Amino acid sequence: MGVFHFFKHLFKEEESDPMKYLIAGLGNMGAKYDDTRHNVGFEIVDFLAKEFGVEFKDDYLGDLAEFKHKGRTFVLLKPSTYMNLSGKAVNYWLQKKKIQKQNLLVVLDDLNLPFGKQRLRAKGKDGGHNGLKNIDSVTGGNNYARLRFGIGSEFHSGQQVNFVLGKWSKEEQEQLPELLKYAADTVKSFGTIGIAHTMNQFNKK
Repeated sequence: MGVFHFFKHLFKEEESDPMKYLIAGLGNMGAKYDDTRHNVGFEIVDFLAKEFGVEFKDDYLGDLAEFKHKGRTFVLLKPSTYMNLSGKAVNYWLQKKKIQKQNLLVVLDDLNLPFGKQRLRAKGKDGGHNGLKNIDSVTGGNNYARLRFGIGSEFHSGQQVNFVLGKWSKEEQEQLPELLKYAADTVKSFGTIGIAHTMNQFNKK
């Protein structure tokens, strides 16, 4: 094999797979964070894993699960770095799995949206969310899709942290399954029909 062909072969090995998607649900690991509003990103990727009968396995910087849907491979990631260092895990698995940044979807909670309302965007500002802030910093920009899930802002002055890290109310818990399904359907659509069509179809609720 000539030098040119060797390097061509080497480069081909490193090429990203356009049919592969990284879905990073943001949250904090540990039992005390289970069922808290800040962990809704984890809940959405958990819903997808359950739907496709796959299990998360503990891996480097996070828990991973993988499923195939309509010819696409969806890699689900729950970073174990804690929310504020999510970028380290996201960037590592983008490289490791050879996934294009345009095929990254970050799923997270949003205080600025009413409970259950969601917004899919192709890129955007971090809106004060430390998880997004870190991903922007580590991956070199905010040019990636994000699905924001509204957790509302029903808290008194000075109670924001307690609210965000608090458990869902009984009423919210009753509505969650349907809302998580809607978010999971949005994720699948993002990977199959693309972000523009998915935004038109799913950003209504």
